[in-house]
Amino acid sequence: MSAAPAYGEDKGGSAGPGEPEYGHDPASGGIFSSDYKRHDDLKEMLDTNKDSLKLEAMKRIVAMIARGKNASDLFPAVVKNVACKNIEVKKLVYVYLVRYAEEQQDLALLSISTFQRGLKDPNQLIRASALRVLSSIRVPIIVPIMMLAIKEAASDMSPYVRKTAAHAIPKLYSLDSDQKDQLIEVIEKLLADKTTLVAGSVVMAFEEVCPERIDLIHKNYRKLCNLLIDVEEWGQVVIISMLTRYARTQFLSPTQNESLLEENPEKAFYGSEEDEAKGPGSEEAATTALPARKPYVMDPDHRLLLRNTKPLLQSRSAAVVMAVAQLYFHLAPKAEVGVIAKALVRLLRSHSEVQYVVLQNVATMSIKRRGMFEPYLKSFYIRSTDPTQIKILKLEVLTNLASETNIPTVLREFQTYIRSMDKDFVAATIQAIGRCATNIGRVRDTCLNGLVQLLSNRDELVVAESVVVIKKLLQMQPAQHGEIIKHLAKLTDSIQVPMARASILWLIGEYCEHVPKIAPDVLRKMAKSFTAEEDIVKLQVINLAAKLYLTNSKQTKLLTQYVLSLAKYDQNYDIRDRARFTRQLIVPSEQGGALSRHAKKLFLAPKPAPVLESSFKDRDHFQLGSLSHLLNAKATGYQELPDWPEEAPDPSVRNVEVPEWTKCSNREKRKEKEKPFYSDSEGESGPTESADSDPESESASDSKSSSESGSGESSSESDKGSHEQSEEEGGKRKMKKRKKVTEAQGDASSSDEGSDSSSSSSESERTSETEEEQVEPASWRKKTDKAGTGSLLAHFHTGPPPPLQLLSPGSGAGRQELLHRVAGEGLAVDYTFSRQPFSGDPHMVSVHIHFSNSSDTPIKGLHVGTPKLPAGISIQEFPEIESLAPGESTTAVMGINFCDSTQAANFQLCTQTRQFYVSIQPPVGELMAPVFMSENEFKKEQGKLTGMSEITEKLTLPDGCRSDHIVVQKVTTVANLGRVPCGASDEYRFAGRTLTSGSLVLLTLDARPTGAAQLTVNSEKMVIGTMLVKDVVQALTQ
Repeated sequence: MSAAPAYGEDKGGSAGPGEPEYGHDPASGGIFSSDYKRHDDLKEMLDTNKDSLKLEAMKRIVAMIARGKNASDLFPAVVKNVACKNIEVKKLVYVYLVRYAEEQQDLALLSISTFQRGLKDPNQLIRASALRVLSSIRVPIIVPIMMLAIKEAASDMSPYVRKTAAHAIPKLYSLDSDQKDQLIEVIEKLLADKTTLVAGSVVMAFEEVCPERIDLIHKNYRKLCNLLIDVEEWGQVVIISMLTRYARTQFLSPTQNESLLEENPEKAFYGSEEDEAKGPGSEEAATTALPARKPYVMDPDHRLLLRNTKPLLQSRSAAVVMAVAQLYFHLAPKAEVGVIAKALVRLLRSHSEVQYVVLQNVATMSIKRRGMFEPYLKSFYIRSTDPTQIKILKLEVLTNLASETNIPTVLREFQTYIRSMDKDFVAATIQAIGRCATNIGRVRDTCLNGLVQLLSNRDELVVAESVVVIKKLLQMQPAQHGEIIKHLAKLTDSIQVPMARASILWLIGEYCEHVPKIAPDVLRKMAKSFTAEEDIVKLQVINLAAKLYLTNSKQTKLLTQYVLSLAKYDQNYDIRDRARFTRQLIVPSEQGGALSRHAKKLFLAPKPAPVLESSFKDRDHFQLGSLSHLLNAKATGYQELPDWPEEAPDPSVRNVEVPEWTKCSNREKRKEKEKPFYSDSEGESGPTESADSDPESESASDSKSSSESGSGESSSESDKGSHEQSEEEGGKRKMKKRKKVTEAQGDASSSDEGSDSSSSSSESERTSETEEEQVEPASWRKKTDKAGTGSLLAHFHTGPPPPLQLLSPGSGAGRQELLHRVAGEGLAVDYTFSRQPFSGDPHMVSVHIHFSNSSDTPIKGLHVGTPKLPAGISIQEFPEIESLAPGESTTAVMGINFCDSTQAANFQLCTQTRQFYVSIQPPVGELMAPVFMSENEFKKEQGKLTGMSEITEKLTLPDGCRSDHIVVQKVTTVANLGRVPCGASDEYRFAGRTLTSGSLVLLTLDARPTGAAQLTVNSEKMVIGTMLVKDVVQALTQ
């Protein structure tokens, strides 16, 4: 691709046809040429009617932008092509506009209507680009338009567009923070998205807009953990960082009882294969053996997070590995943190920038968890090619890892490093030797002797640093090292580094009783050169004079007065103030100061030895891997890592996802695709998976959800065989099957291992039975339901609907299970959508709740607890049921306003003694009520709902679905619609309105005798229309 005219002016005037182009010539850059014909050729190409020329021009312009050239003067010419019909041109135009929309806001605003049309383009890339440009125009006046566009994009069928909507949320929030409440609603909706493309982006938006709304994460926590492995690397880092802070607020600290944890390792719900193989009795025995000590047992969701992030330690991205490492450091038990060491050492082979960040974090970790890096000690040895900052960090890690066993090896390394030509590195090495001597007592004398030998080094910086370190070491045992102090005193003539001279003077003054003959002579020499010394040295000369005056005033009185007189007129006011203060303190005046009597106590007080500590000691209060940790200062936007809670919050808040696909989903295709993400069995996804392998279910000891909810996967194979049986055989064997189901479920609730086979067999029998019911005529089915067959079957409904189900879960085929009798401790709850108007509020869906008490004791005070509902959803509770006797059943009616969405309504069913977390998710067909209209009215309304409001799907009707009666029955079973009269014999029309907003939903089925049939749904609610098409097509084609 030739990009000549894009990078500069024409050389010596405009280039004619056939003339060479000079775009790559540095002299044609525009500095010495006129601008009156700048980019004229590109403007002409953009103004032509030929798409090929426009495309070539846009390619050149985008290439200019990629190379850092300024192309802002082309904005008017480019923005005119935003309505171009050529998809390729339009994509490049949007790329350009995203770059310059913020700079050229006035011109961009002129095309706002085009961007809005682009939001409804059939091409997902165009829709996303239009939203990206719209959010790049930083003008407050278009905030409402941006908000509407984001809301629509959040409901888009394309995950790429939804991802772009998530990216636009922080932009809008920074432009107008008053929109926070509405943006939180969009974030909540996108958090429920099950595609990996959206997950990282929406979590980033959550972190930017409302990181304090931790309640939005509860119901999506398990989903995020299971999707994490498939999210892109950038999203993995964001999600892991967020989940780290979430876990610190929701789980107990795993280090609170480390010794007990090592003796009695927890066997959590998400245990390993070895744990499961030991049998269910081992956990109970371990728990009962130490009841008084209350051993720490890790929350299953805590274990889920650790297990799902561990494979990411092998990621090719250093950022992801670092994110997992900090998560393990902050959240994992002490015995499990060691797995991150090998991954971090692997990163040390990367670029120096990566090494610098990793070593900063390793230095912090190695202070508290030294043992996990000790096996990799040699990996931190310093190479001559390492940059200085890398050398110093490796030195820090080596010093932290030094122990009595490896100190000889470490000191030999340090001895080699001192010969380096890098002076800063040598100084850091000497300081490291001093720290080793401080921390390990048995090598203190060896280190001190080695440092004294360095005093004869030719390099003054090495000598000076050695003096500073020796001074600190001598404070620990001053009486034993008088000779070293004398040796240092002789160096005052040769050492010129101010810090080293000051350290020697401090040592002589502090321990002047050990060198009574040398100290006065040193003061004499310092007094002669006082005016030429650095300020730090002058201050120590004053201190030395004061201490000698108090201990040996006969020899040093005149010298002290001379030094104080010099300091009194020094240029530095600190030195002048120190001199006046010292004179008044040690030389009594006529009045006699009160402090002068205590001068010896002030100057000659015993001082504690300095503690040589790592500069990384207190950095772990910052979250590892963050910019704040790197800088050791709180950066803008940093969120503090919360402290562990004293008591564990209610873990059941994360159970709200359980019914979403196991009980209430009516879109079987979506359910099948999502199964792998919700399975935590680690390669055990066979047809007879145990209930324990499902991360959405609870353990047998936790009564808040059914222990058999995961056995639904085993029904898919047995369904195929049972569905082929005839209705007569099925009718004769029903009672036998019910008995078998009861026995099998009783066994399943008694032990974990036994639930594998029993729940599998009971599930296969239950699904075959329900299928036989569903293929029978509707009239027969109504009779059996009245007789009680439907309610009896509902009690044994323990898993998801069978994949070959012909009718929607919201149809009149039977009840849906809300609470299983095992999880409810004898209380079984089912629900049905009655399709009757709710008396309390016409906008609500009427739901009949059926209660049955199969326990031996009455259940009292049945009522609905305080619900935690998504924005817009509301519940009209049923009146409290005072008592339900054993064996009795009753029905209550409640209303739910789903706000025209299929989001689940989560609430609590409460008795006097227990609370059960339950969830009702409506099929899309139950969100509407039938409307009766004439054919002309139908056509008139249908004409208004075209374009993006019309969804069309072609389908092939089976031979058994050609009769009028069967078509109407199947459509009305899926959706609560009323039939509209139609003149054509092969055309069916249905109409309804959504309950909350009253939006029309019009359905047309053109069942042609030959060829494919065509299904059309017209509705303002695009999402409802799309979902309805899927459900109706599924019902008609099966």
